[in-house]
Amino acid sequence: MSRIGKMPIPIPEGVKVDITDNVVTVTGPKGTLSQRIHPDMDVAIEDKSIVVRRPSDDRMHRSLHGLTRTLIANMVEGVTKGFEKVLHIYGTGYRAELVGKNLSIQVGYSHPVIVEPRPGISFEVGQTSVQYEGRETRIPVITVRGIDKQVVGQQAADIRRIRKPEPYKGKGIRYATEVVRRKVGKSGKGA
Repeated sequence: MSRIGKMPIPIPEGVKVDITDNVVTVTGPKGTLSQRIHPDMDVAIEDKSIVVRRPSDDRMHRSLHGLTRTLIANMVEGVTKGFEKVLHIYGTGYRAELVGKNLSIQVGYSHPVIVEPRPGISFEVGQTSVQYEGRETRIPVITVRGIDKQVVGQQAADIRRIRKPEPYKGKGIRYATEVVRRKVGKSGKGA
């Protein structure tokens, strides 16, 4: 039995769950999310919690069991608390600002890169202090917020892709928890 799959998902107060024709719809204070699940998986509501069961111990059913439970749990968490990803921008002169709902990022190109938010996504721009190149430095911080975990993660990955962190000086856009492995540059001419 899948340890993740067999855990029931508690339904918090103010959250409504509807299961019809292999589509699970979760409505909460932050919005509504829907997910089509595999027809072999059995999803039921029991004692103010959602339970996912699999029909057999086939390899495919075992892999779908934990996946289905996690997708539904993420929907419940998304409509109650929401999700966020934090990105830090390292580099001299690199910055970000909000232009309406869009995000304008300047990271060494000849022009600012404009990022439009996907539906259900909001941006927030701020600053924080970190140790960078041996001294305390203030760097721009971008926070991506939304109720769908997959969309939040994809939007953050798209922003990071604009200027990935390079391994020599560590300049670029990276996740707040990301550690960039640094390389040693040229140490001298000739051998």
